Amino acid sequence: MSRWLAADGVGIEYEVTGTGPPVMLLHGFASSAVVNWIRPGIADALECAGHTVVAYDARGHGLSDAPHDPAAYAGGAMVDDVVGLVDHLGFACVSAVGYSMGAQVVVAWAARDARVRRAVLGGIGSRMLRPQPGDRRYPAVAIARALESDDPAAQSNATARAFRAFADATGSDRLALAAIQRARLVSGHGDLAPIHIPVLVLVGEDDTLVGDPRRLTSTLPEGRLQVVPGDHLSAVTSPQFAAAAVDFVAEP
Repeated sequence: MSRWLAADGVGIEYEVTGTGPPVMLLHGFASSAVVNWIRPGIADALECAGHTVVAYDARGHGLSDAPHDPAAYAGGAMVDDVVGLVDHLGFACVSAVGYSMGAQVVVAWAARDARVRRAVLGGIGSRMLRPQPGDRRYPAVAIARALESDDPAAQSNATARAFRAFADATGSDRLALAAIQRARLVSGHGDLAPIHIPVLVLVGEDDTLVGDPRRLTSTLPEGRLQVVPGDHLSAVTSPQFAAAAVDFVAEP
């Protein structure tokens, strides 16, 4: 692993493997590069397909620094991180594979950076199109409270309890994750039309968290949709997810 310092001093841990056209891997909330990409074999599959693979831990996750102040995650800080890391690595063009939170970051990144040549948006649907702070199906405040609580079972929101259980399972810094939820790092992107690159929307057939993936795909000029087995937490680990991502990134 290597370490790169963002402009605000937050340290980002990353690993570069393989040779060939570069691919950036952006993991989901309460996860890490190891959990999302290395253990399921996605990083290895991309490397074997002839790519330079960059797997990094987002701020607040894994081995990267994890501030507990929501201000450290506000204002698109995670988007700035991936732009800065690509600058640091000197890539002239790059493919991106993001999952859930990571896919939201990819959307905002691709809208402003012409170096992104194609993108896989995993675990994402219509609910990311616009900020919806009052949407009870994805309650940021409830998730933050569950992460901060000494007794997560006392939380009434099932989604919040599920994220708390996942954070405990991955050994995450719960207070950093709570700060991310309170900051609403990427609250939505209302206009995807400027993203004129090939995009694969890749979701689990039982994922009820993200909204309608077909609606999201229809807003992308070069979007396509593929459904794989699994729900929001498990789809990224399915062999079908890995195969679809690798095949899409390898297209000329």
